[in-house]
Amino acid sequence: MLRTLSLRTQLMLLQLSIVLTVVLVAGAVALTMLEQQIRDAYEAKMVGVAQSVARLPSIVDAFDDPDPSSTIQPIAEVITQSTEVTYVVVTDAEGIRYSHANPERIGERVSTDPSIPLSGEIYVGTQTGTLGESWRVKVPVFDPDGSEVIGTVSVGTLESLLHADLTDDLPVLLAWLVIAALAGSGGAIYVSRLVWRRIYQLEPEEIAALLETRDAMIHGIGEGVVAVDERGRVALVNDEATRLLAPDGALAGRAAADVLDPALVAMATTSAEQDETVLVGERMLLVRATAATVDGRRVGSVLILRDRTELHQLLQDLDGARDAAQALRAQAHEFSNRMHIISGLLELDQVREAIDYIERTGHGGAVVGGNTAPGITDPVVASLLMAKTSICEERGIRLVVAPDSAADPDGTDDVATVIGNLVDNAMDVCGHGDTIRVSLAQDLGGITVSVQDEGAGVPTGQREAIFTAGHSSKAERGARGFGLALVARISQRREGWVRVETPDGGGARFTVRLSSAPAAADPAGWPGTRQGAPVA
Repeated sequence: MLRTLSLRTQLMLLQLSIVLTVVLVAGAVALTMLEQQIRDAYEAKMVGVAQSVARLPSIVDAFDDPDPSSTIQPIAEVITQSTEVTYVVVTDAEGIRYSHANPERIGERVSTDPSIPLSGEIYVGTQTGTLGESWRVKVPVFDPDGSEVIGTVSVGTLESLLHADLTDDLPVLLAWLVIAALAGSGGAIYVSRLVWRRIYQLEPEEIAALLETRDAMIHGIGEGVVAVDERGRVALVNDEATRLLAPDGALAGRAAADVLDPALVAMATTSAEQDETVLVGERMLLVRATAATVDGRRVGSVLILRDRTELHQLLQDLDGARDAAQALRAQAHEFSNRMHIISGLLELDQVREAIDYIERTGHGGAVVGGNTAPGITDPVVASLLMAKTSICEERGIRLVVAPDSAADPDGTDDVATVIGNLVDNAMDVCGHGDTIRVSLAQDLGGITVSVQDEGAGVPTGQREAIFTAGHSSKAERGARGFGLALVARISQRREGWVRVETPDGGGARFTVRLSSAPAAADPAGWPGTRQGAPVA
């Protein structure tokens, strides 16, 4: 039956039932309390009357008269009329009446047990006597010395009178209960309508379907979605965002400042819509921040995350391949010129001069002549240095690898990534004729990479800022400013350090220490602070 009713109707009926139940319970309690108040009021009056009669000297003295009723009955009638009680009955120690509302009952024994007042105690309760059921009080009468009970005084009011008083007050009580029921019903109707409007007049099944559809859409899209509410807490995270930011931890419900990269927190708190490339851990993300509004009021921010790590690496590889191709074309052109010279000398029968020319030019065409560092057994590092040497030669820069350098494979690309970023950074600051020196020192504890250039150097005040993601001194920003930040984060993950200093000859020397037991790369973070690696 309830399934066929709308949510609005169900809410209204539920609240009406609650209101009516509360009103009925409150009415029953109020009726009980009102009845008790009436009884308490009559009891107090009857106790006062009974004790007053029992202490009247004329009443006590009359017990010694030959005909006590002739004195006691008139007094009892006057007190009955003046106090508006039903009766005042005075008896002796044997229970013989000296007064009664019906004079014919005088001289008879009382119909109820007088043992309690005769024992010196006060009795209060409901009993049925000759006048009917009544609410009565019985007190003892003591002799003038107060040492002996010589009789009792019973004062009572018929139960019918108590019910009549309750009935007189009942209409007022019922009126208030009806008003309360009407007010509660009106409130129930208003609340049910308000809730119905707040949920956009949807039924529970429709709300559940919308929620399921929303979850399926949010968690099914290929881009990361992070919603941060106006209190700075992460309200929603889809599966892709969890993969990018915290594969091993929950983000929803926690403070954004505690679980998100500072760059993401800064974007979430700003009101401007923007697209930025952000380095989160060792992962390059393209992030778009948009304001979330409801009815024109800002309620938070939504971050759209796109993983650009592989694309960024491919672009770097493409730049390296383009530079290598240019170097090869230049060397091919140089080789062609040399072949023309040799051909001309041979045509002129200058064989000796041709041989001398060949000896002077040496190999003439290899990308890298010889293995200058036989201790580098890591093929990735060796090939990287060969490619960087070729690129430097094309730019007129000399790249020198220390002959005693050593690097064994460690199962990761961390060393190659560090060398590649440091050499690229050095090439950007060096000019024609400058030299870049690379040294790799390996021991049981790990490997130390040193790259020294002859550029302008790094001012002391910027030696920490250059390791911040997005920091770049070049006019063309774009995706720049992440190489040194990535180096710092790799060194932090590898429980090492990175240091920048100025050598005696000028320029800058970057030294990076990586431990021999690399930790698994966490794309969303790294051990220690999120601000970067230690810088010396």
